[in-house]
Amino acid sequence: MKTFKLFLGGLFALMLIGGLGGCEKKGGDGVAKMHWDRDMCERCKMAISDRKFAVQVVDPKTNKHYKFDDIGCAVLWFKEEHIPWESTAKIWITDAKTGDWIDARRAVYATGAITPMGFGFAAYNNTAEAGGNNVIGFDEVRKRILERAR
Repeated sequence: MKTFKLFLGGLFALMLIGGLGGCEKKGGDGVAKMHWDRDMCERCKMAISDRKFAVQVVDPKTNKHYKFDDIGCAVLWFKEEHIPWESTAKIWITDAKTGDWIDARRAVYATGAITPMGFGFAAYNNTAEAGGNNVIGFDEVRKRILERAR
């Protein structure tokens, strides 16, 4: 019985320090776990449910993660909230084909996709996945979104 009480005490201690407490663990500037259909877009406050267009932005100083349902919401959030660390932020986006998280600044984007907020940009890991035609880079995506918002 004494061994069992020690075991329970040790288990409780682990839970208190977060070892088993269910707190979300974030890997530095890596991707945080998504809670699909529960996490809300930082900008438009809609539930993030489409696994092909989700975005995460990581503050490089605090490693705080911000989640978005569309690349357009992320780009406009930077502008509207006057985020000073935009150029150094780590931005992750889901590959529209595989659903894997990829670096948004290195991704290639196909235009004309049906996206959650209608911005129309689908990210891919490479040009071949994107279909090869009408692919643009992150800077062009950002430019077009900001022009549209004027």
